[in-house]
Amino acid sequence: MTARKPFALPTSPRVWQRMLSGRRLDLLDPSPLDIAIADIAHGLARVARWNGQTRGAHIFSVAQHTLLVEAVMREQTPRIEVRVRLAALLHDAPEYVIGDMISPFKAVLGGDYKAVEKRLLAAIHVRFGLPAELAAETGRQIKEADRGAAYLEATQLAGFAQAEAARLFGRDPCLPPATRRDYLTPWTAARAEKRFLARFETLIASQT
Repeated sequence: MTARKPFALPTSPRVWQRMLSGRRLDLLDPSPLDIAIADIAHGLARVARWNGQTRGAHIFSVAQHTLLVEAVMREQTPRIEVRVRLAALLHDAPEYVIGDMISPFKAVLGGDYKAVEKRLLAAIHVRFGLPAELAAETGRQIKEADRGAAYLEATQLAGFAQAEAARLFGRDPCLPPATRRDYLTPWTAARAEKRFLARFETLIASQT
């Protein structure tokens, strides 16, 4: 009787992820052709901000966060270009693949994590008609809106005191009460996915 050969593991680790759309995205060398907005929306709607340490019946998803960031940007700079709003909506898009790591853990991991994130974001930008690398001023505007959104999430959902949130994230962006209630009430994954896709389509259509 011939002995069965032991199962052989691949000689190199797998560095790609298969998406529900059927695409296979290489994390080390991502191609814009392997990126689909449906995959991004589906993934981001199921990734929790703040490691899930938020109040509410549902997670506060990265998809909802990106919509909040874009809403803060519209409030802060009403006449800002549509392409900058689109970049704001997509600023955390790599997290549909790599997840949302909290800032302290990113600091621990250092440069390797940032390099992967940067390559993914560049491919996403190219796929949707944005520069692979944004202008410094655009990056600053997105970061300011992101910090405003983080302040709101920290104080309304994640248990931070206002003074602590102000020290870590900056000032309250002072959204209208109705907007604040809407965007800071955690949505179901299905609703977050649907609203993310709807906003993306609106911004894409506005550029044509």
